[in-house]
Amino acid sequence: MPVAPALIALALLLGFPPHAAALDPGATVKVTPLLKTTASWNGQPLTYPAGQAEVTGLLVEIAPGGETGWHEHAVPPFGLLLEGELEVTLKDGQVKRLRAGEALAEVVDTPHNGRNVGSGSAKIVVFYAGAAGQLPTRKAP
Repeated sequence: MPVAPALIALALLLGFPPHAAALDPGATVKVTPLLKTTASWNGQPLTYPAGQAEVTGLLVEIAPGGETGWHEHAVPPFGLLLEGELEVTLKDGQVKRLRAGEALAEVVDTPHNGRNVGSGSAKIVVFYAGAAGQLPTRKAP
């Protein structure tokens, strides 16, 4: 994905309506909403931590058959799967499957594991909406 469309997609992923990005959709600019939600994929309402806002962005690459390991997030994460297929499983058995181009609002304070179920590398861009000094991810107990 070229850099400019990726940045536009990430702005949309973080919840900015198209007009907030100051874009003039037309013949040379295409705006495609990816995600707009008030809840994570398992239905939890989104809430943001108190304190100085801090956004962290990561590109996570998982080899075929690889797993993230059981972990949880202290702050709301939002992801966009760039390549591959990813399956996210909660301890209670709920499963969310993503294919390239799909976005999600990830779960907060809920143990889960991501597994690459495709034949190639899975690449996901994740943004965490947190507070300065707060770790966005920790190993699940």
